[in-house]
Amino acid sequence: MRSDTPATVDSDELRIQIPAGGWVVGTVRKPVEGTPRGVVVIHSATAVPERLYTGFAEFLAEHGYVAITYDYRGTGRSGSPREHRGVRMRDWMADDVPAVAAWARPRFGDVPQLAIGHSVGGHALALGYGSRGLAGFVTVASHVAAISTIPDRAERARVRLILRVLGPVAARVLGYVPGRRMGLGEDVPAAAMLEWSRWTRLPGYFFDDPTMHAAADAARVTGDVLAVGFTDDPWSTPAQIDAIIDRLTAARVERRTWSPTDGGVDAIGHLGFFRRGLRDTLWPELLAWLDARAGAAPTQEDGNVRFRARKPRR
Repeated sequence: MRSDTPATVDSDELRIQIPAGGWVVGTVRKPVEGTPRGVVVIHSATAVPERLYTGFAEFLAEHGYVAITYDYRGTGRSGSPREHRGVRMRDWMADDVPAVAAWARPRFGDVPQLAIGHSVGGHALALGYGSRGLAGFVTVASHVAAISTIPDRAERARVRLILRVLGPVAARVLGYVPGRRMGLGEDVPAAAMLEWSRWTRLPGYFFDDPTMHAAADAARVTGDVLAVGFTDDPWSTPAQIDAIIDRLTAARVERRTWSPTDGGVDAIGHLGFFRRGLRDTLWPELLAWLDARAGAAPTQEDGNVRFRARKPRR
Protein backbone atom coordinates (compact mmCIF):
# COMPACT_ATOMS: atom_id res chain seq x y z
CA MET A 1 0.00 0.00 0.00
CA ARG A 2 1.34 3.41 -0.93
CA SER A 3 2.34 5.65 1.95
CA ASP A 4 0.08 8.48 0.73
CA THR A 5 -2.98 6.25 0.41
CA PRO A 6 -5.59 6.79 3.15
CA ALA A 7 -5.42 4.20 5.93
CA THR A 8 -8.93 2.92 5.10
CA VAL A 9 -7.89 1.91 1.57
CA ASP A 10 -5.73 -0.97 0.40
CA SER A 11 -4.22 -1.28 -3.07
CA ASP A 12 -2.75 -4.04 -5.22
CA GLU A 13 -1.26 -4.21 -8.68
CA LEU A 14 -3.40 -5.65 -11.43
CA ARG A 15 -1.97 -7.65 -14.36
CA ILE A 16 -4.27 -9.19 -16.96
CA GLN A 17 -3.09 -11.09 -20.01
CA ILE A 18 -5.02 -10.08 -23.13
CA PRO A 19 -5.85 -13.00 -25.47
CA ALA A 20 -4.96 -10.86 -28.50
CA GLY A 21 -1.45 -10.35 -27.05
CA GLY A 22 0.18 -8.31 -24.31
CA TRP A 23 -0.77 -7.36 -20.79
CA VAL A 24 -2.89 -4.72 -19.12
CA VAL A 25 -1.38 -3.31 -15.92
CA GLY A 26 -3.36 -1.36 -13.37
CA THR A 27 -4.31 -0.90 -9.73
CA VAL A 28 -7.08 -2.31 -7.54
CA ARG A 29 -8.10 -0.15 -4.59
CA LYS A 30 -10.54 -1.45 -2.03
CA PRO A 31 -11.80 -0.82 1.50
CA VAL A 32 -9.65 -2.48 4.14
CA GLU A 33 -12.65 -3.61 6.18
CA GLY A 34 -16.07 -4.96 5.33
CA THR A 35 -17.71 -6.30 2.19
CA PRO A 36 -17.50 -3.83 -0.70
CA ARG A 37 -20.79 -2.33 -1.76
CA GLY A 38 -19.84 -2.64 -5.41
CA VAL A 39 -17.06 -2.70 -8.00
CA VAL A 40 -16.30 0.29 -10.25
CA VAL A 41 -13.98 -0.17 -13.22
CA ILE A 42 -12.62 3.12 -14.60
CA HIS A 43 -11.83 2.97 -18.31
CA SER A 44 -9.49 5.81 -19.17
CA ALA A 45 -9.31 8.36 -21.97
CA THR A 46 -6.92 8.17 -24.92
CA ALA A 47 -3.29 8.86 -23.98
CA VAL A 48 -4.30 9.50 -20.36
CA PRO A 49 -2.30 7.52 -17.76
CA GLU A 50 -4.14 5.71 -14.99
CA ARG A 51 -2.52 7.96 -12.39
CA LEU A 52 -4.97 10.74 -13.35
CA TYR A 53 -7.70 8.60 -11.77
CA THR A 54 -5.84 7.84 -8.52
CA GLY A 55 -7.61 10.41 -6.36
CA PHE A 56 -11.07 9.50 -7.61
CA ALA A 57 -10.38 5.77 -7.24
CA GLU A 58 -9.25 6.32 -3.64
CA PHE A 59 -12.38 8.39 -3.04
CA LEU A 60 -14.55 5.50 -4.25
CA ALA A 61 -12.65 3.01 -2.11
CA GLU A 62 -13.05 5.24 0.95
CA HIS A 63 -16.80 5.07 0.32
CA GLY A 64 -16.94 1.32 0.16
CA TYR A 65 -16.24 0.42 -3.47
CA VAL A 66 -13.56 -1.63 -5.14
CA ALA A 67 -12.10 0.78 -7.73
CA ILE A 68 -10.03 -0.49 -10.65
CA THR A 69 -7.84 1.69 -12.87
CA TYR A 70 -5.48 0.61 -15.64
CA ASP A 71 -3.57 1.62 -18.75
CA TYR A 72 -4.49 0.40 -22.22
CA ARG A 73 -1.92 -1.73 -24.01
CA GLY A 74 0.88 0.35 -25.45
CA THR A 75 0.34 3.20 -22.98
CA GLY A 76 1.59 3.96 -19.48
CA ARG A 77 2.58 0.82 -17.59
CA SER A 78 0.91 -1.56 -20.05
CA GLY A 79 3.84 -1.92 -22.42
CA SER A 80 5.83 0.12 -24.86
CA PRO A 81 3.91 1.80 -27.68
CA ARG A 82 6.57 0.57 -30.11
CA GLU A 83 6.02 -3.02 -29.02
CA HIS A 84 2.27 -2.53 -29.45
CA ARG A 85 2.44 -0.48 -32.64
CA GLY A 86 -0.34 -2.53 -34.24
CA VAL A 87 -2.89 -1.97 -31.46
CA ARG A 88 -5.77 0.17 -32.68
CA MET A 89 -8.31 2.22 -30.74
CA ARG A 90 -10.94 -0.39 -31.52
CA ASP A 91 -8.66 -3.00 -29.93
CA TRP A 92 -8.58 -1.04 -26.67
CA MET A 93 -12.37 -0.98 -26.76
CA ALA A 94 -13.00 -4.54 -27.92
CA ASP A 95 -10.14 -6.34 -26.11
CA ASP A 96 -8.79 -4.36 -23.14
CA VAL A 97 -12.06 -3.01 -21.74
CA PRO A 98 -13.91 -6.38 -21.74
CA ALA A 99 -10.86 -8.19 -20.36
CA VAL A 100 -10.69 -5.95 -17.30
CA ALA A 101 -14.46 -6.12 -16.81
CA ALA A 102 -14.39 -9.93 -17.05
CA TRP A 103 -11.51 -10.13 -14.58
CA ALA A 104 -13.36 -7.98 -12.05
CA ARG A 105 -16.75 -9.65 -12.30
CA PRO A 106 -16.19 -12.81 -10.20
CA ARG A 107 -13.52 -11.63 -7.77
CA PHE A 108 -15.23 -9.58 -5.10
CA GLY A 109 -18.35 -11.50 -4.25
CA ASP A 110 -21.90 -11.04 -5.42
CA VAL A 111 -21.88 -7.24 -5.46
CA PRO A 112 -23.09 -4.80 -8.13
CA GLN A 113 -20.74 -4.12 -11.01
CA LEU A 114 -20.47 -0.53 -12.29
CA ALA A 115 -18.19 1.31 -14.68
CA ILE A 116 -17.01 4.80 -15.56
CA GLY A 117 -15.67 5.52 -19.02
CA HIS A 118 -13.72 8.69 -19.73
CA SER A 119 -13.74 9.77 -23.38
CA VAL A 120 -12.77 6.62 -25.37
CA GLY A 121 -13.52 4.55 -22.27
CA GLY A 122 -17.08 5.85 -22.48
CA HIS A 123 -17.14 5.06 -26.20
CA ALA A 124 -16.34 1.44 -25.38
CA LEU A 125 -19.17 1.19 -22.86
CA ALA A 126 -21.60 2.93 -25.22
CA LEU A 127 -20.81 0.29 -27.85
CA GLY A 128 -21.44 -2.52 -25.38
CA TYR A 129 -17.85 -3.48 -24.59
CA GLY A 130 -17.40 -4.40 -20.93
CA SER A 131 -21.02 -3.55 -20.13
CA ARG A 132 -22.45 -7.04 -19.57
CA GLY A 133 -24.14 -7.38 -16.20
CA LEU A 134 -23.58 -3.80 -15.11
CA ALA A 135 -25.93 -2.11 -12.68
CA GLY A 136 -25.13 1.08 -14.57
CA PHE A 137 -22.31 3.03 -16.16
CA VAL A 138 -21.17 6.62 -16.48
CA THR A 139 -19.62 8.29 -19.50
CA VAL A 140 -17.48 11.34 -18.80
CA ALA A 141 -16.72 13.74 -21.68
CA SER A 142 -17.45 11.03 -24.26
CA HIS A 143 -18.44 12.54 -27.58
CA VAL A 144 -18.40 12.18 -31.34
CA ALA A 145 -14.87 13.47 -31.77
CA ALA A 146 -14.95 14.92 -35.29
CA ILE A 147 -12.43 17.76 -35.48
CA SER A 148 -14.85 19.89 -37.52
CA THR A 149 -17.12 20.18 -34.46
CA ILE A 150 -14.56 21.83 -32.16
CA PRO A 151 -16.04 25.31 -31.60
CA ASP A 152 -12.87 27.35 -31.00
CA ARG A 153 -11.02 28.05 -34.22
CA ALA A 154 -7.53 28.10 -32.69
CA GLU A 155 -8.12 24.85 -30.78
CA ARG A 156 -9.57 23.26 -33.90
CA ALA A 157 -6.44 24.21 -35.85
CA ARG A 158 -4.16 22.89 -33.10
CA VAL A 159 -5.94 19.54 -32.87
CA ARG A 160 -6.06 19.24 -36.67
CA LEU A 161 -2.29 19.79 -36.85
CA ILE A 162 -1.62 17.09 -34.26
CA LEU A 163 -4.16 14.49 -35.32
CA ARG A 164 -3.99 14.91 -39.07
CA VAL A 165 -0.36 15.85 -39.67
CA LEU A 166 2.16 15.47 -36.87
CA GLY A 167 0.65 12.38 -35.25
CA PRO A 168 0.22 10.32 -38.43
CA VAL A 169 3.69 11.27 -39.70
CA ALA A 170 5.28 10.23 -36.41
CA ALA A 171 3.27 7.01 -36.38
CA ARG A 172 4.51 6.01 -39.82
CA VAL A 173 8.11 7.06 -39.25
CA LEU A 174 8.64 6.00 -35.62
CA GLY A 175 6.07 3.26 -35.16
CA TYR A 176 4.54 5.18 -32.26
CA VAL A 177 3.49 8.74 -31.42
CA PRO A 178 5.45 10.74 -28.81
CA GLY A 179 2.32 12.06 -27.17
CA ARG A 180 4.17 13.61 -24.23
CA ARG A 181 6.13 15.89 -26.57
CA MET A 182 3.03 16.80 -28.57
CA GLY A 183 0.94 17.68 -25.54
CA LEU A 184 -1.36 14.68 -25.99
CA GLY A 185 -0.54 12.95 -22.71
CA GLU A 186 1.05 9.49 -22.96
CA ASP A 187 2.85 8.09 -25.99
CA VAL A 188 0.51 5.93 -28.08
CA PRO A 189 0.88 3.09 -30.62
CA ALA A 190 1.03 3.94 -34.30
CA ALA A 191 -2.13 2.07 -35.29
CA ALA A 192 -4.16 3.77 -32.56
CA MET A 193 -3.11 7.19 -33.80
CA LEU A 194 -3.80 6.37 -37.45
CA GLU A 195 -7.28 5.07 -36.65
CA TRP A 196 -7.99 8.03 -34.37
CA SER A 197 -6.86 10.40 -37.13
CA ARG A 198 -9.09 8.70 -39.69
CA TRP A 199 -12.16 8.75 -37.45
CA THR A 200 -11.75 12.46 -36.67
CA ARG A 201 -12.18 13.21 -40.38
CA LEU A 202 -15.63 11.60 -40.43
CA PRO A 203 -18.64 13.74 -39.41
CA GLY A 204 -20.04 10.86 -37.36
CA TYR A 205 -16.66 9.65 -36.08
CA PHE A 206 -16.65 5.82 -35.78
CA PHE A 207 -20.38 5.71 -36.52
CA ASP A 208 -19.38 6.54 -40.10
CA ASP A 209 -16.82 3.69 -40.24
CA PRO A 210 -18.66 0.75 -41.87
CA THR A 211 -16.21 -1.75 -40.34
CA MET A 212 -17.25 -0.78 -36.80
CA HIS A 213 -21.04 -1.49 -36.91
CA ALA A 214 -21.19 1.10 -34.13
CA ALA A 215 -24.80 2.22 -34.54
CA ALA A 216 -26.13 -1.33 -34.21
CA ASP A 217 -23.88 -2.05 -31.23
CA ALA A 218 -24.97 1.11 -29.39
CA ALA A 219 -28.64 0.35 -30.04
CA ARG A 220 -28.25 -2.99 -28.20
CA VAL A 221 -26.90 -1.43 -25.00
CA THR A 222 -29.39 -1.48 -22.14
CA GLY A 223 -29.48 -0.37 -18.53
CA ASP A 224 -28.89 2.86 -16.62
CA VAL A 225 -26.45 5.37 -18.12
CA LEU A 226 -25.31 8.76 -16.87
CA ALA A 227 -23.64 10.96 -19.49
CA VAL A 228 -21.59 13.79 -17.97
CA GLY A 229 -20.17 16.82 -19.76
CA PHE A 230 -18.69 20.20 -18.85
CA THR A 231 -19.43 23.69 -20.09
CA ASP A 232 -15.75 24.54 -20.61
CA ASP A 233 -14.70 21.33 -22.38
CA PRO A 234 -13.13 22.55 -25.65
CA TRP A 235 -13.83 19.28 -27.49
CA SER A 236 -16.77 17.45 -25.90
CA THR A 237 -19.64 19.84 -26.56
CA PRO A 238 -23.23 19.06 -25.49
CA ALA A 239 -24.24 18.41 -29.10
CA GLN A 240 -21.40 15.94 -29.62
CA ILE A 241 -22.16 14.13 -26.36
CA ASP A 242 -25.78 13.87 -27.53
CA ALA A 243 -24.52 12.41 -30.82
CA ILE A 244 -23.26 9.44 -28.78
CA ILE A 245 -26.06 8.98 -26.26
CA ASP A 246 -28.87 9.46 -28.76
CA ARG A 247 -27.69 6.15 -30.23
CA LEU A 248 -28.43 4.41 -26.91
CA THR A 249 -32.06 3.89 -27.85
CA ALA A 250 -32.62 0.89 -25.52
CA ALA A 251 -30.93 2.45 -22.47
CA ARG A 252 -32.21 4.76 -19.73
CA VAL A 253 -29.97 7.78 -20.08
CA GLU A 254 -29.54 10.78 -17.80
CA ARG A 255 -27.58 13.86 -18.89
CA ARG A 256 -25.70 16.25 -16.63
CA THR A 257 -23.64 19.21 -17.75
CA TRP A 258 -21.56 20.78 -15.01
CA SER A 259 -19.73 24.10 -15.03
CA PRO A 260 -16.54 25.07 -13.16
CA THR A 261 -18.79 27.19 -10.91
CA ASP A 262 -20.75 24.07 -9.98
CA GLY A 263 -17.48 22.49 -8.89
CA GLY A 264 -16.07 25.55 -7.16
CA VAL A 265 -13.02 25.59 -9.46
CA ASP A 266 -11.69 27.83 -12.20
CA ALA A 267 -11.72 25.17 -14.91
CA ILE A 268 -12.67 21.54 -15.57
CA GLY A 269 -12.22 21.05 -19.31
CA HIS A 270 -11.80 17.60 -20.85
CA LEU A 271 -9.60 16.09 -18.13
CA GLY A 272 -10.28 18.05 -14.96
CA PHE A 273 -13.18 16.12 -13.47
CA PHE A 274 -10.84 13.50 -12.00
CA ARG A 275 -8.59 16.03 -10.26
CA ARG A 276 -8.90 16.32 -6.49
CA GLY A 277 -10.24 19.88 -6.53
CA LEU A 278 -13.73 18.47 -7.19
CA ARG A 279 -13.63 16.01 -4.30
CA ASP A 280 -16.09 17.95 -2.13
CA THR A 281 -18.37 19.27 -4.87
CA LEU A 282 -18.96 17.14 -7.98
CA TRP A 283 -17.49 13.82 -6.91
CA PRO A 284 -20.23 13.29 -4.28
CA GLU A 285 -22.88 13.87 -6.95
CA LEU A 286 -21.44 11.13 -9.12
CA LEU A 287 -21.03 8.93 -6.05
CA ALA A 288 -24.72 9.38 -5.23
CA TRP A 289 -25.67 8.15 -8.72
CA LEU A 290 -23.46 5.07 -8.27
CA ASP A 291 -24.87 4.47 -4.79
CA ALA A 292 -28.41 4.44 -6.20
CA ARG A 293 -27.44 1.78 -8.75
CA ALA A 294 -25.44 -0.25 -6.24
CA GLY A 295 -28.58 -0.53 -4.16
CA ALA A 296 -30.55 -2.02 -7.04
CA ALA A 297 -30.30 -5.25 -8.98
CA PRO A 298 -28.44 -5.11 -12.33
CA THR A 299 -30.62 -3.85 -15.16
CA GLN A 300 -28.46 -5.17 -18.00
CA GLU A 301 -27.47 -8.77 -18.61
CA ASP A 302 -26.25 -10.12 -21.92
CA GLY A 303 -28.19 -7.53 -23.89
CA ASN A 304 -31.67 -8.47 -22.57
CA VAL A 305 -33.89 -5.42 -22.11
CA ARG A 306 -35.71 -5.51 -18.76
CA PHE A 307 -37.60 -2.22 -18.96
CA ARG A 308 -39.30 0.12 -21.39
CA ALA A 309 -36.69 2.30 -23.07
CA ARG A 310 -37.22 6.04 -23.15
CA LYS A 311 -35.59 9.04 -24.71
CA PRO A 312 -32.60 10.54 -22.86
CA ARG A 313 -33.29 13.33 -20.37
CA ARG A 314 -31.41 16.52 -21.22
